[in-house]
Amino acid sequence: MLNPVKVGLLGLGTVGGGTINVLQRNAQEISRRAGRGIVVTHASARDLTKPRLCHTDGITLTTEPFDVINDPNVDIIAELIGGTTLAKELVLKAINNGKHVVTANKALIALHGNEIFAAAQQKGVMVAFEAAVAGGIPIIKAIREGLTGNQIAWLAGIINGTSNFILSEMRDKGRDFADVLNEAQRLGYAEADPTFDVEGIDAGHKLTILASIAFGIPLQFDKVYTEGITQITREDVGYAEELGYRIKLLGIAKRTEKGIELRVHPTFIPVQHLIANVNGVMNAIVVRGDAVGQTLYYGAGAGADPTASAVVADLVDVVRMLTTDPENHVPHLAFQANALSNVAILPISDIESIYYLRMTALDRLGVLAQVTRILSDCGISIEAIMQKAPPDDVDQVPIVLLTHAVLEKQVNQAIAQIEALEGIHGHVKKIRVEMLEQ
Repeated sequence: MLNPVKVGLLGLGTVGGGTINVLQRNAQEISRRAGRGIVVTHASARDLTKPRLCHTDGITLTTEPFDVINDPNVDIIAELIGGTTLAKELVLKAINNGKHVVTANKALIALHGNEIFAAAQQKGVMVAFEAAVAGGIPIIKAIREGLTGNQIAWLAGIINGTSNFILSEMRDKGRDFADVLNEAQRLGYAEADPTFDVEGIDAGHKLTILASIAFGIPLQFDKVYTEGITQITREDVGYAEELGYRIKLLGIAKRTEKGIELRVHPTFIPVQHLIANVNGVMNAIVVRGDAVGQTLYYGAGAGADPTASAVVADLVDVVRMLTTDPENHVPHLAFQANALSNVAILPISDIESIYYLRMTALDRLGVLAQVTRILSDCGISIEAIMQKAPPDDVDQVPIVLLTHAVLEKQVNQAIAQIEALEGIHGHVKKIRVEMLEQ
């Protein structure tokens, strides 16, 4: 058998440690699949004295990642440090040195992937990034290779485990957002600064990548609409249940006649849909192809071993490709680099959806009639309406509406008028509804 392929690991944290463990534990299986062994021979970490998830015997350790990249004995670089500044510099240098790269860095690919892939193509090397989206779920490979005979109509996914854990706990235990966020931080599911997770930015990075390989468009994170879950209340979760829905933070990419929708936001999903029943920190993505129909991909979206599973799969792919002509590699973004299309990305105001609207009204005659008149004047028809009787000592009543499908700009126009009514107290809550039908 050929000599083992030597991997240089940048970062020895959760994913780096997990990658070494999986490579060591499954060494025999991996070499049988790849045609030769894969071993980590070099690794860099900021602090070499920290306790590790893995054994580092026989690995040359350094605090200087560029030493790993510049070492002529290293064949493949695995970038597992995160961030976009140093990571970008390291990846571009590795490519320039003629080394293949495997990365788990979704922000790097979403923000700088176009430049990185162009550099890789010029040098005839591969950049593999399966671990960048949905941890251990092989969703990149499924869309890029398994569904390559399909025209993808849409995909929708729970692609941030932290937000899903929070929404699941709010529903199961009737708890408030802030309360569950504190617990998520205590359990290590949420960072000390949870902004990327709870404001939908992390999901936006992943959606950028999924949309690109689904539709053959350049990576364009700046066009993704992101809205987080910080404003979701126990009341909204309860009303969703009563109406037959669950609230999930979804990343949605949809091809329409007017252009492509790229959006991340809290979404009502019918309770009977499989994805509505994905709870805790788990991830799931539904992809709709014209030939295959709906397919569902479910699994762990983070963690040492699940993410390492994807990193190691990429390493095996790269090893299998080492002897092939670079021109015949699977294209980074599924479509040939010269065949990406600049389809318009729709602003959120131009998307069409069903809407859940919740407002607080004075409990007096005529207020509801004013609300329904405004909706009618804005061309919005109502599918369902709920009005709860207030307690005896309260003169305000919650009104909940579900609309039929309508343009977002029409809903926004109606909301502005409703909020201006004397009988309406505070803001109108708006949550989009996706039926996820065939």
